[in-house]
Amino acid sequence: MLSKDIPSRRKDPEKKMLLFMSGRIFCRVIDKIRLYKINLRLAILRRRMFSYPPAAPRVERCLGYRVRFRYGADFYASFRDIIINRSYHFHAQRPDPLIIDCGSNIGFSAIYFKHAYPQSRIIGFEPDPAVFPLLKENIERNGLSGIRLVQAALAAQEGTLVFYSDGRCGSSLAKHMPGSMPEGWTEHKVGCVRLRDYLTEPVDFLKVNIEGAEWEVLADSEDRLRQVREIVVEYHHFPGLARTLHKILELLHRQGFEYLINDFDSESNHAVRPPFKLTPESRYYLLIYAKRID
Repeated sequence: MLSKDIPSRRKDPEKKMLLFMSGRIFCRVIDKIRLYKINLRLAILRRRMFSYPPAAPRVERCLGYRVRFRYGADFYASFRDIIINRSYHFHAQRPDPLIIDCGSNIGFSAIYFKHAYPQSRIIGFEPDPAVFPLLKENIERNGLSGIRLVQAALAAQEGTLVFYSDGRCGSSLAKHMPGSMPEGWTEHKVGCVRLRDYLTEPVDFLKVNIEGAEWEVLADSEDRLRQVREIVVEYHHFPGLARTLHKILELLHRQGFEYLINDFDSESNHAVRPPFKLTPESRYYLLIYAKRID
């Protein structure tokens, strides 16, 4: 009996390996099917959104909410990055996380946060006079509570500054935009507040997408960043803008954060695609995700 059992026992590892490999192949097939469905969904959405005339107000359903927008291309990009790719997702340690949303635009990020954490408390900053009414409308039309909206830019000092906007997703404080205002943009005077004044208690998640002002605002808030558990910063590399990526990373390291960098959008973020090339006119965006580890 012992000699007869030996061959079957030798086959057991082979069977286990075969089952293991079959499982891996099955998972890969499932992942490919899932990715195909996502890409198909995005392709259909992109075709529809890019067919809309610009500046024509529309309402679209998103995560069960109704979102009003004016530019289909911007809706598509936000839906892809925030809803599908979950660029601002984080794992809360409490049911009512405190989230600070710097650069709320029309409210996609706030809607995602409320979908993920219905009891979350959100402070959202949006300075653009052309965009803020849409943000306010999208929060109110969906009955989202626990959200405080601040119509102001973030800077290293309070006051009023010149602000340029294309009325969509493009905007910047004038001091962060080398040269003159781009053609077709509008000049505004906007109020400014300091991020550090809002870092007075533990913050679960800090999102920073403020069009080139990220280094100034983070540097001004450095001694209070340890109040924050997780951060996502969109870094802007624009022609003529000071190169501050290394400074941001050094600051995060000093304050006890681990971090990673992601290009997040090779579809429209062309400068991050290989083969790589850098010139003084290169324009690209990066996401920096950071988590405090001590």
